Amino acid sequence: MKESSLPAVKFVCRLLSIIVLYCLPGQFTYAQSAASNETSIYQNPVFRHDFPDPNLVKAKDGFFYAYSTQANWKRDSLEDATHFIPILRSADLIHWTFIGNALQKKPDWKSEGGIWAPDATYYKGKYYLYYSFSTWGDPNPGVGFAVSDKPEGPFTDKGKLFLSKEIGVDNSIDPVLIIDGGKLYLIWGSFHGIYGVPLSDDGASVTGDKFQIAGNAYEGSFVYKRGKYYYYFGSTGTCCEGVKSTYRVKVGRATSFKGPYIDKDGKPLLENGGTLLLQGNAGTTGFVGPGHNGDIFTDDAGNTWMLYHAFDKVQGYKRMMLLDKIEWINDWPYILNEEPSFTPHQGPVFKSK
Repeated sequence: MKESSLPAVKFVCRLLSIIVLYCLPGQFTYAQSAASNETSIYQNPVFRHDFPDPNLVKAKDGFFYAYSTQANWKRDSLEDATHFIPILRSADLIHWTFIGNALQKKPDWKSEGGIWAPDATYYKGKYYLYYSFSTWGDPNPGVGFAVSDKPEGPFTDKGKLFLSKEIGVDNSIDPVLIIDGGKLYLIWGSFHGIYGVPLSDDGASVTGDKFQIAGNAYEGSFVYKRGKYYYYFGSTGTCCEGVKSTYRVKVGRATSFKGPYIDKDGKPLLENGGTLLLQGNAGTTGFVGPGHNGDIFTDDAGNTWMLYHAFDKVQGYKRMMLLDKIEWINDWPYILNEEPSFTPHQGPVFKSK
């Protein structure tokens, strides 16, 4: 065999291994390629079971940990149990292993509801976890708080941070902790305005007045700092209607954390402006309803990556976790074709441990 043909042969072998692994059903560890110092090749989804509203933290042990809305994988014949914030672990954002649950039991500070849209953040030696406690159409949902010394938990529930009626914001769900200038802020809201509020240093209480950063078109918020700009990422449309879902991700930017955030056309997000970043794939293949992106991370090659959920157009009953690369053009984020990728392609670069 000619030496010049070896790279092509290696690529074909690698691609075949991806296809084989991708087709294996019912596996709890998902690995489309082997982790190495080189760029991995992977194919969405990176976790094939229900994992809605994924949140991501890079822990002090060097691993990534992902947390999601409570899941019941009985339909996938994996575990006949409800998971209150299931946790996955990965070294490279591609290979994910289920390691347990953040909460060992359902909190009792509210009479009924599900545990949705968690957000975990490392701060001063602790892992702070915020979560939504709500039913569908709940008139008074709230945000809870838990803490752990370890990213894999277990987290100790500290109870209620606030209810919607207490904070004066309807549908108070989808919390995300942002640290700016050494101060803690909680960003939250769902289709009734996106708000922020300062928190105490221990993360357990509100310490100031709320402020609004986006209008009533948004939920699933995240704020990312890059260079001189703060970028607000939020989801619009319907999240949870299977293949009929209209979820998509839009973005605006500001030079101050509190805003004002504007889109490419100069329209404020307070007036429901927003530049499209990601929507469902056109045609009959791929994914629909992409949104509620988790934290955004940079790999060892300086590339930016975003995790989010979407419905497969064939298996439309579960929101699986996907990964895609963000390019930056004139200081605006861009995802190729503004759609989820669904063919094998290059993944993040992380050094081997």
